[in-house]
Amino acid sequence: MSKEERNKAVVGRWFTEFWGETCNLAVVDDIAAPDMLLRYSLHEPRRGQGDIKAFMTAFRAAFPDLKFWGTADLIAEGDYVVGQWEGGGTHTGPAFSDFLIGSLPAATGRKMHFTGTTVLRLKDGKIVEEIGLDDGVTALTQLSLIKAA
Repeated sequence: MSKEERNKAVVGRWFTEFWGETCNLAVVDDIAAPDMLLRYSLHEPRRGQGDIKAFMTAFRAAFPDLKFWGTADLIAEGDYVVGQWEGGGTHTGPAFSDFLIGSLPAATGRKMHFTGTTVLRLKDGKIVEEIGLDDGVTALTQLSLIKAA
């Protein structure tokens, strides 16, 4: 198996077990580097396994049906893997203040559904960076945190 195929397998597991329909936080310890960087436009950057677990715990508490899934084959070159995705969830849980643009009070019932592209960098079989470009404007508009023009 080539390096690229091994890296795609790691990222496929990450997308399924971390971002999928349910979240297995043990996957963070298994395949994320101890100082992994997780960065998306909607949230403050997260650094390290503990910070990433805390982020996902709060995100999934606020959006219990949160899930994301791939929409195209993963592309790999060297240490990098690129994936396209879509997903979202319904805010039925506690207040959520992790969005850079504002906070949601508890259980608004608002739904978000949006898409994005993510570039992950791996080293020695561990994810060291996940940098995503998402359609945050769509998500924030759907959540009524920003208004359409």
